[in-house]
Amino acid sequence: MIHDPNRVYVFDTTLRDGEQVPGCQLTTPEKIDIARELEALGVDIIEAGFPVSSPGDFMSVVEISKAVKDPIVCALTRANKMDIDVAVESLKYAKRPRIHTGIGASDTHIKLKFNSTRDEILERAVSAVSYAKKSVEDIEFYAEDAGRADIEYLAKMIEAVIAAGATVVNIPDTNGYCLPDQYGSKIKYLKENVKNIDKAIISVHCHNDLGLATANSIAGLQNGARQIEGTINGIGERAGNTSIEEVVMILKTHQSLNLYTQVNSRNFYEMSRMISTQMRMPVQPNKAIVGSNAFAHSSGIHQDGFLKNRENYEIIRPEDVGFPSASIVLTARSGRHALKFHLERLGHKLEKTELDEIYKRFLTLADSKLDINDDDLTALVAYRLVKN
Repeated sequence: MIHDPNRVYVFDTTLRDGEQVPGCQLTTPEKIDIARELEALGVDIIEAGFPVSSPGDFMSVVEISKAVKDPIVCALTRANKMDIDVAVESLKYAKRPRIHTGIGASDTHIKLKFNSTRDEILERAVSAVSYAKKSVEDIEFYAEDAGRADIEYLAKMIEAVIAAGATVVNIPDTNGYCLPDQYGSKIKYLKENVKNIDKAIISVHCHNDLGLATANSIAGLQNGARQIEGTINGIGERAGNTSIEEVVMILKTHQSLNLYTQVNSRNFYEMSRMISTQMRMPVQPNKAIVGSNAFAHSSGIHQDGFLKNRENYEIIRPEDVGFPSASIVLTARSGRHALKFHLERLGHKLEKTELDEIYKRFLTLADSKLDINDDDLTALVAYRLVKN
């Protein structure tokens, strides 16, 4: 298969890894609604569930396979035949099915999770890919805990599973352990030392335990990965997954990277709100790209610079991610320029002396009232008129 070397494929696991957050479980109809919106967003792959884990997950994969036509529909399995058989059955209606199978690659997982040896794990990995390949052409292999795996053993494993038929190789930083330079170096090593690496796409699946998921994903892309895995709003187990909206907007903003996705970023804001509502998981106000404060300016210095030219303090336009608009929030730290902007928005044209008088009263009010609204501003102007 020939791939555009500059295209980054977006693998959304909101409905699988994201749904593992306690209290965020979804019904099958809710998952179908989200899958359709993910299709409209333009993601390339939807990981619809872990079919063997429950009847509900199985049915969700079946119904999502029927509901979407453009994205690849992916089902997760462990490296065993029963998991793979159930996944194959769940994907029977998928127009473009993918099996996502794998096993631990770090010595920690090999010894403490599987009580096994490197050779046995390698054999199980190859066996799983070979078995899945008999039923589905598109096979993604995940080397769990690759972030802490011995690099030479990891390279050996990746070469073996590609030879067995893997079309995508996922190099997860399962515990969010790596620093960006470490993770990037790991991807670079695989790119340069796995002789059949050109037969597969390298995928990055990073967790946010140390707040580095997005940085690690970008480091992976800079070193040859061409698929990123993540979730909307960065939801997921523990501290969450890579935030898809962050990676997409980094690639849009830093065009010197010469990488692009097919995602329609203008859908991000609505998609974020939908996920937040359906999963009953609020988005933190200072969340990059989609948080309620992402385009809010409250400091007087920032407000003045923004009002003179938005590029002073905005590297992304709100409309590029479907955000309603940038906002100038009035607080005790706001300057005259911001106050004048809002008064004029309400239709009040004031002389400098009048603005100075109202500004003093505004500061007194702002010190005692956290949220200054249009009614407050109207009252300030009305007080001046009555007084005069």
